Amino acid sequence: MLGRSIRIKLVAFVVVASVSVVYALVRFTDFGEYFGQEGYTVTAELADSGGIFSHAEVTYRGVNVGRVGELRLDGDGLEVDLHIEHDAPDIPRDLDAIVANRSAIGEQYVDLRPRANSGPYLEEGTTIPQERTSIPLGVEDVITDLDKLARSLPHEDARTLVDESYVAFRGTGDDLERLMDTTREFVAASSENLPHTVRLLRSGNTVLETQNEQAGNFKSFSRDLNLLSEQLVESDEDIRNLIDATTPAAQQFSEVVQEIGPGLSSLVANLLAVSNVQAPRLDGLEQVLVSYPILAVGADAVLTDDGKARLGFVLNLFDPPPCTRGYEGTERRAGTDDSPVEPNREAYCAEPPGSPIAVRGAQNAPFAGVPSLPSEDEVEANSDRSQESLEEERRRQAASANTPGLAGGSGSTNNSLAELLGLPG
Repeated sequence: MLGRSIRIKLVAFVVVASVSVVYALVRFTDFGEYFGQEGYTVTAELADSGGIFSHAEVTYRGVNVGRVGELRLDGDGLEVDLHIEHDAPDIPRDLDAIVANRSAIGEQYVDLRPRANSGPYLEEGTTIPQERTSIPLGVEDVITDLDKLARSLPHEDARTLVDESYVAFRGTGDDLERLMDTTREFVAASSENLPHTVRLLRSGNTVLETQNEQAGNFKSFSRDLNLLSEQLVESDEDIRNLIDATTPAAQQFSEVVQEIGPGLSSLVANLLAVSNVQAPRLDGLEQVLVSYPILAVGADAVLTDDGKARLGFVLNLFDPPPCTRGYEGTERRAGTDDSPVEPNREAYCAEPPGSPIAVRGAQNAPFAGVPSLPSEDEVEANSDRSQESLEEERRRQAASANTPGLAGGSGSTNNSLAELLGLPG
């Protein structure tokens, strides 16, 4: 006969074993579906299995929320059923399904990484498309790539790299340990703030894309900077001489400023007044500066070593005709008549806009230095004004034929410059 204590131990063992078996059936198999704890199933499309297997864990934000179900081949890759437990939190449909390794030896699982924190959410029959899934790089691919990299390196250069690495890291154990600890803390902080970290990485991708688009400009800038550096090297002696001469020049400039300091403010104020006068006349000033070299060269050609001036004198009369319209009320007098007379205050140049006559008067002056150009119609309407003005001048001279000292009058015959100007002969 079994003693009482043995029977109690056997009963306890049976109870514990039964509970363990039931828990294992519910936890690691689909046995719980028969008792109303089926949850829901979604399908993830993978390009390759990536080592995933049935009954592997499915996690959401690092928490286990389900198991991997059946794996099926399709035309483009692999379909994987993900059984999500009934008590799992709502999982946003906008997510990435990542097949990841829990350790260096494998132990793959599916990690659901959301891109948003709001609905719509996963439900029965939802499909995660292949472009939203990824698999880890195979160990064989890593080893193959490392082997290719090692074979591509020249042996002597590889030996030099190893030797220099030893020299670089020798005696830096404490610093490397501190670096690893800091890196671990950084990774932990990034994991705690995962949404912000993901957002930062996505924004960084935008920045990198912009840099890639501007790659040509960066290359051009680097090339120009290289040319500038080469020029600086070639001009090193000149630059040094310039720097050496800068200090004395600065001292002389300071002395000049100190000497003219009391009157400098007045000079600047006066220059400001001159500038205000010249500002609306920049076009005319520019023309003077352009024409002056020509005049200087001409003067040098006229004055010779033999004391004679060699030049030609050409009269340019009535081209264009002078403005006379608007001056009809002015009394004409001989050049020798210097008696006081009241001026005609109503006289002005009455030529219309667009006239080819040499117009004058304040009404034709450029406003703020900007001339008012006539329209094409005004120019066309006054295209014959020069000939008309000459005819008016001839009629006016005929009417004043008895006025002494005016050229062209029938009452005066001028055979010399003195007679033309009305001077005594």
